[in-house]
Amino acid sequence: MVGAFSGREFTEKDRKFALFGLIPIHIQLLVGIILYFVSPLGLANLSGAAMADSMSRLYALEHPLINIIAVGVITVGYSRAKKLTDSRNRFRSIYMFYGVGLVLILSRIPWTAWLN
Repeated sequence: MVGAFSGREFTEKDRKFALFGLIPIHIQLLVGIILYFVSPLGLANLSGAAMADSMSRLYALEHPLINIIAVGVITVGYSRAKKLTDSRNRFRSIYMFYGVGLVLILSRIPWTAWLN
């Protein structure tokens, strides 16, 4: 956001900084997909009865689906920024798409399971 509002030029350092945000989220996606198929809270929990329970539905459906969408949004933001030519638009693409992705990820974290 600082780069977009200050009128600074988008540099290779900025691109690498955005890439260092993109790589861990993709690694987290791969780890999450593996856990989804291995964990009893994932695919094994996906049934009609589980959909009636909000926590089971969160673990089996909502959390994976929203996080996959969030990773897609972040990836689109990075790819879009690479194609743009104006520095302000490149910064804006990164902070807007990464911000939306972050909000989506934070919205589906099972906070109540961690607090108990």
